Amino acid sequence: MTNVHDFTAKAIDGRDVPLSEYDGKVLLIVNTASKCGFTPQYEGLEALQRQYGPRGFSVLGFPCNQFGAQEPGEESEIATFCKLTYDVDFPLFAKVDVNGDTAHPLFKALKKAAPGLLGSEAIKWNFTKFLVGKDGQVVDRYAPTTKPEALTGDIEKLLARAGGDTLLA
Repeated sequence: MTNVHDFTAKAIDGRDVPLSEYDGKVLLIVNTASKCGFTPQYEGLEALQRQYGPRGFSVLGFPCNQFGAQEPGEESEIATFCKLTYDVDFPLFAKVDVNGDTAHPLFKALKKAAPGLLGSEAIKWNFTKFLVGKDGQVVDRYAPTTKPEALTGDIEKLLARAGGDTLLA
């Protein structure tokens, strides 16, 4: 797979952000939405950010409107909602598509590196999560129903590793 650090994404404020800025960090990349049944997971994602951020971890949130039009707002509205409702401090990016021909290249690579059930690459819903090691390689994929707090063990393992990462056993 292409390394996650090889991609650039537009931040929610419009800046281009080379993901190489996150080299050496464990990442949890999530497609998010403000009007979804899973939206309260923002709270758990922010808790992970606060707990593990100082140790070299970051959540990266990518709003997506492809599932039930559950992220209809503009970037400024999304940022305000996340800050005021869940006190989100982790990096948010501009809205992206995660499936289809218009999918962001990062998500095309994530899906290829960590297919879902039965080998399906398609993302089924908002709050699908991809755990990425310090070396920029995808380690695992989690369903939208997987709560952020359920990932603490896997995050701890990756933070404890000194070098490259392989799929969790």
